[in-house]
Amino acid sequence: MNGQQRQHIRAGLDVDIVLKQDQRTGKTTRGIVKDILTNSPFHPHGIKVRLHSGQVGRVKHIHVSPQDSGHA
Repeated sequence: MNGQQRQHIRAGLDVDIVLKQDQRTGKTTRGIVKDILTNSPFHPHGIKVRLHSGQVGRVKHIHVSPQDSGHA
């Protein structure tokens, strides 16, 4: 799942983000969402978040675990 819709992102999710300094290369960093920084419901480059590590970037991919997908 991509990270353009704010409604799909919440604290505690495992995500891949692109840090500001990695925008040219597209290199992603994986981590757990601590805070959602984008207020709008949609952003074409991904919703901006802060990870528990303190890193800030735009969500490129959300890793969905079985409990997150709604399947038991």
